[in-house]
Amino acid sequence: MKGSKMADSSESTLRQRSTTPTVAQPTETADDGDRKEVVTSVFTPAEQRQSLVVLLVLSLIAFGTRFYKIYEPDEVVFDEVHFGKFASYYIRGTYFFDVHPPLAKMMLGAMGYLIGYDGHFLFDNIGDSYISNNVPYIGLRALPASLGALTVPIIYMTMREAGYPILTCALAGFLVTFDNMLVTQTRLILLDSMLVFFMVCSIYSYVRFYKTRNNPFSIRWWFWLIATGVSIAMTTSVKMVGLFTVATIGVAVVWDLWVLLDIRRGLTMQEFMKHFWARAFGLILVPIIIYLFWFYVHFAVLTHSGPGDDFMSSEFQETLHGNSMADGLYIKYGDNITIRHKDTSVYLHSHPHNYPLRYDDGRISSAGQQVTGYEHADPNNIWHIASDDPNDPKTGQQVMHKDVIRLLHVATSSWLLTHDVASPTMSTNEEITTYSTDEDGSRFNETTFQIHLESGGDKLRTMASTFKLIHMDTKVAVWTHPQKLPEWGFEQQEVNGNKNILQKSVLWWSDNIEGKDAAEIEKEANKPVKKRNFFLKFAELQGKMFSHNAGLTGKHPYQSSPIEWPFLIKGISFWTHNDTRKQIYLIGNPIGMWVAVAGLAVIVGVTGADVLSRRRGFYPLNYDVHKRFYYATGFFFVGWALHYFPFFLMGRALFLHHYMPALVFSYMVLAAVHGFMFTEGVDGPISEPGPQVRPRRLKRAVVPVIAYGTAAILMAWHLGSFLFFAPLTYGTSAIDVPGLARRKLLSQWEFHFAK
Repeated sequence: MKGSKMADSSESTLRQRSTTPTVAQPTETADDGDRKEVVTSVFTPAEQRQSLVVLLVLSLIAFGTRFYKIYEPDEVVFDEVHFGKFASYYIRGTYFFDVHPPLAKMMLGAMGYLIGYDGHFLFDNIGDSYISNNVPYIGLRALPASLGALTVPIIYMTMREAGYPILTCALAGFLVTFDNMLVTQTRLILLDSMLVFFMVCSIYSYVRFYKTRNNPFSIRWWFWLIATGVSIAMTTSVKMVGLFTVATIGVAVVWDLWVLLDIRRGLTMQEFMKHFWARAFGLILVPIIIYLFWFYVHFAVLTHSGPGDDFMSSEFQETLHGNSMADGLYIKYGDNITIRHKDTSVYLHSHPHNYPLRYDDGRISSAGQQVTGYEHADPNNIWHIASDDPNDPKTGQQVMHKDVIRLLHVATSSWLLTHDVASPTMSTNEEITTYSTDEDGSRFNETTFQIHLESGGDKLRTMASTFKLIHMDTKVAVWTHPQKLPEWGFEQQEVNGNKNILQKSVLWWSDNIEGKDAAEIEKEANKPVKKRNFFLKFAELQGKMFSHNAGLTGKHPYQSSPIEWPFLIKGISFWTHNDTRKQIYLIGNPIGMWVAVAGLAVIVGVTGADVLSRRRGFYPLNYDVHKRFYYATGFFFVGWALHYFPFFLMGRALFLHHYMPALVFSYMVLAAVHGFMFTEGVDGPISEPGPQVRPRRLKRAVVPVIAYGTAAILMAWHLGSFLFFAPLTYGTSAIDVPGLARRKLLSQWEFHFAK
């Protein structure tokens, strides 16, 4: 027993030597399953001053890299065409649609408003001049540049709070400061700097919260819990990939709760549930409220009709000032209307010309009157709405959802009809023709169609209602498609009966009622816009965002797959200037990114070796090093994995810049791996310790010059690589052909002006 006490005393002394103290509290209780202990954690004044100096120097350098010649280029660059435009729309109050949540774009709009920008410029094309269009683009770029620079000190403080030495924290900040991709993306009018900034704020807040775990429900504990919830809400409010940050924090919280659930912790179930509900409030309810709040602001600001109208339902559009849906008139039996196809905008049209008796492929037609899709206004586009009951014409009554109607072609006095005859271009679809009123009534049932309103309420209206025309007899839907008819059909679009009535492209709408009384039109047009429940608008927009984001599957010359990102296989051309031969090409820092991959591999290898060693009673890691390795470095590794691997499940087009959040985590892991290899203590082999017995410790001293020397070499390589590719990062100077050839390390990098 006496020997055991001496060993415990000795190990305590060694632990205090090998543990890098943290600044949060004078003392901190560390737990390891069934054991609790008090670890001294106070910085000396000298250490605090040194850390503050390093933090300030890194911050100044970060601002310098982001603001260096931020006025160049003075033209629209890459996705500034989208996000600069959206900022202008916010200032104008004009409704637009985007697949991302609104916060970052709203911040850009607010920045523009504060610096006096009126939103007059719409960033239509890459290369459009900011100077000639009088756009305060430097002020707009300053917001993402500032947040990109502030990311560096937050990363430094996160590493410091996690218990790493100053050298390790400085290395992490340095790697992020001088990464070419992070610099390019954060000095332009783009969203990624906001995404990464709020992401690292989330990680920093959670680390601070976790450090207060032994003083639960204190003011500090609640502050950092709520701060974490606010930060993950802000991250998700920038881009939906912020959900990966939510998952990262979620994994840590689930593990924390699992530890608290251990009966050896001494918590009753009532006390455990208090912890559970507190985290549910701070990390679920608070983020949901904040996320909803930004959409509320979004709808409150964008109140006028704009380019995003067509993405939304007619009910949504009716809430916007100036939208034509709000001016729709109710259609009644006896009205003469024009009908247009929703997808192709052609009019439902007929004319006194017949289908040929025999088509080119030998099939026989009905030789009936042609019904086509015609793109221009014409008297032959007018149709009279009649009741399906000749004894009850219903004249003056409103046409309702699921009413059965007949459509009379006014110019030729013939009824719209479809029947079991193959259409001109599709043998699987039915021909649509007309049936003359001069003939007998034997084909009456073939002229009846049921109105299925898909939007705009339960009454048919011009502009506001989209509808299907379902044939009562054969159950096909009136449909058209872009394929043109041959010369005999005057190269107009074919209209036929589609058996797939669920297809989205079978929708039509009416844009005009012929001869409507001018006073009635004026009365309808001047009515106020409609109100709609916020949650209905929110749910509709969320659905549109998800569906359109998933639908971004088109090919792009600069898209790349996730497996290529860590190895920097392919970059993105952001901007070129033919006269000066300058260009911006998005590419990360090759040295930093490739070494970071090695750092990730080291984590996997060390974890495997440690697990196997412990199964054989060999404990290679110092207790505090072991704890930091799994709780801090492991946390950052999980953050990298959860911000990287989910992209393999996505079907949409992906690009290198999607790797930015994972890249930040990989640099934090790399710095931690360096610290683990060169600045941490190591245990020697011993037998399995009992519940109250800690293993004896054999300290291996690490020469400081090795730690600083290896860090200096890595920093030098990283900085040299950054400077080598800086002309492509900033686009401020042209590179000659031999210079571009030297920089083309991989054949997939597609530099301009390389020949």
